[in-house]
Amino acid sequence: MRHYTTDSPEALGRAVAIALMADGAIDSGEMKTLERQGIINRIGLDSGRFAKVFSDYCEDLLISANRLPNGQLELDSRTISLLLDEIRDPVLQRKIVRAILDIVNADRCLTGGEAGFVAQALRHWDI
Repeated sequence: MRHYTTDSPEALGRAVAIALMADGAIDSGEMKTLERQGIINRIGLDSGRFAKVFSDYCEDLLISANRLPNGQLELDSRTISLLLDEIRDPVLQRKIVRAILDIVNADRCLTGGEAGFVAQALRHWDI
């Protein structure tokens, strides 16, 4: 996985990308939530820069993730912790947790992958 500067908009964007892909696919409701809530702009990115962060995350995911029997890709908890370490400012951590919760609740169906990512972020940042 590539690394971003601590507390950078790109590090925040990757956390959003992880939330979007936590259930293995992007739901249209999640995209609507991104737009309606202005999440991309709130974390300091424009749509082009977020698209680059998201694309880079997907590329890294293909290289670094574990493939589950159903074909879905999954990052191990150690890797997720390393990525979460790139967001250290408590204000930014709370901002991202709010964004993550909005995203995973967009389709009103919390999957195991989404719940696991939310739980790990909350534990990791002691929220």
